[in-house]
Amino acid sequence: MMNSVLKVENLSISFGGLKAVDDLSFEIGDKMIYGLIGPNGAGKTTVFNCITKFYTPNSGKVTFKTNTGEQINLLEHSVHQIINYGLARTFQNVELINDLSIIDNLLIGAHSQYKTSALQQAFLTPRARREEKEHRGRAMDILNQLGLADKANEIAGSQPYGVLKNVELARTLMSRPKLIIIDEPAAGLNETETEALAEMIKKIRDYYHCAVLMVEHDMGLVMSTCERICAINFGKKLAEGTPDEIKQNKEVQEAYLGKDDDDAEN
Repeated sequence: MMNSVLKVENLSISFGGLKAVDDLSFEIGDKMIYGLIGPNGAGKTTVFNCITKFYTPNSGKVTFKTNTGEQINLLEHSVHQIINYGLARTFQNVELINDLSIIDNLLIGAHSQYKTSALQQAFLTPRARREEKEHRGRAMDILNQLGLADKANEIAGSQPYGVLKNVELARTLMSRPKLIIIDEPAAGLNETETEALAEMIKKIRDYYHCAVLMVEHDMGLVMSTCERICAINFGKKLAEGTPDEIKQNKEVQEAYLGKDDDDAEN
């Protein structure tokens, strides 16, 4: 039996009578890099939004193993609570504050970890200063581990897009996640940047012992990075398995490439 960090069971959601996700189930093992793939409009980002409660599904269950080892149904919790349980996500578009330094952008990712009140932080009480020092130290450790320490005090808005993608990934680590959900991380990256991203995702998993759930259109990145993949189309599961099994699956090939004329006649 798989030691899972996330288990999605019979997830469904409709918009105006159209089923965007249709009875979808899959399971992600602890410290696993897992891919969710499908053609445009397949429902991939909708699945992410259901898991993180940006959307409330019509039915289903999403069981998550928290940082404390507790098993909870994420659908029973509000969106602002989820990060406290050890789940973090990135978005298709980089969500950094361009006018702040890179390290200050990481510190924003630690907001859920602060124990001092806003008032204590405003008046810089000794406890607030100690906590700020602790989080700043963690931010520098993360930047150092991911090869970004030399850019810590540089303004985010002055960085190339590939660096910003890495900084956004680094920021998720500030909340000490058990699972990171990444939405199209290779979008806008060139081939060299995508190869570097693949290595960084593996490094994050290995060093910080967290699982990764990734939606991505770049099949090279998915096949070289993910240990298991779930392919969906029109919100329904087509196949689930290893990268080799997914590559050889005819239903997946048809969803991406379409049936050829000979198949259509049979």
